[in-house]
Amino acid sequence: MTTTLRPTEPLQHAADGTRSRHYQVCVNSRPVGAIHLATRPVLGPSVAVIRDIRIEEPDRGRGRGTVAALAAEEVARGWGCERIEMSLPAEAAAALALSTALGYVLRSRWMEKALGAVPPALPAGSVGRPMTEAEFVPWEAHGRETYAQDAIARGVPAAEAHAKSQRDHDELLPRGRATENMLFSVLEHEGTAVGTLWVALEDERAFVFDVEADASFRGRGHGRALMLLAEAQAVTEGRNRIGLNVFSGNTPAERLYESLGYETTTHHLYKSLL
Repeated sequence: MTTTLRPTEPLQHAADGTRSRHYQVCVNSRPVGAIHLATRPVLGPSVAVIRDIRIEEPDRGRGRGTVAALAAEEVARGWGCERIEMSLPAEAAAALALSTALGYVLRSRWMEKALGAVPPALPAGSVGRPMTEAEFVPWEAHGRETYAQDAIARGVPAAEAHAKSQRDHDELLPRGRATENMLFSVLEHEGTAVGTLWVALEDERAFVFDVEADASFRGRGHGRALMLLAEAQAVTEGRNRIGLNVFSGNTPAERLYESLGYETTTHHLYKSLL
C-alpha cells in the first residue's frame, strides 16, 4: 500500500512571504488523515512547521503517521526550507517517540502551574522591587543577545536568530519598561541585588519570560526565590496559573521548576532538512 499527501487547497501565500497548505493523508487514494504544513511567520520562509497531523483511529499504528511526516519533510524541502518544527502536547507520548525516531530534537518545553489564592512568601532576607530605567536598559540589551544565542545553540542560523530576537522584543516591549502588563523586577537579598525577573500578565495567566540569578550569586536559592516572586506577583494580579518556556539541556532550571510543581504541557521539536 502507498501512503501519499493529497492537497486539499491551493498553496496559500501570505504578504510576509510565508506559505501554507492543507493535505489529506491517503493510502491507495483512500483518505486516512490530514496534515497542515506551513512556514513560520516569525522566522520567514526557511523554517517549516507541521501545524497539525492526524491519522484516523482505524488506521493508527500502521506507520501512516511516519510516512506522512516524511512526506511533509519532502514538501518542505521543495519549498526551500532548511528546518522543520512541530509542537506536541505532553500527553502525546507515542507521537513524541515517533518524532524522536524520525530525527526531531527537543528544543524546549512549555510548563505551567496552578496557583493558590495566597501569594507565596519569599525566603527570609529576600525582597523584590521594580527594576529602574537605568537597570532596564543594559538588562534588555543582555536579554536580546542571550535570546539569540539560545536559538543559535539549537540550530537557528545566526542571522535569523538575531532578527527573531529583535522582532520579538520589539513586539513584546513597544514601550520598553513602560509596556502595559509587563512587570520587571530585581530581587534583593539583604540589600544586595541578586537577580532579575520579567513577568507578563496575560488574559488568564501570568507568563515568566525571563528569570536569572546573577552568576556570582547562583547556588544559593535565589533562583527559587525569583520564581516565588513571580508566583506572588501573578496571584496579586489576580491570575491563578503561571507558565514558562524552558530550553532543553537547561537541567538546573528544569529541576527547579519541577520541584516547584510546574508540569510540562507542550514539547517543541525541530529537525534540520539539510
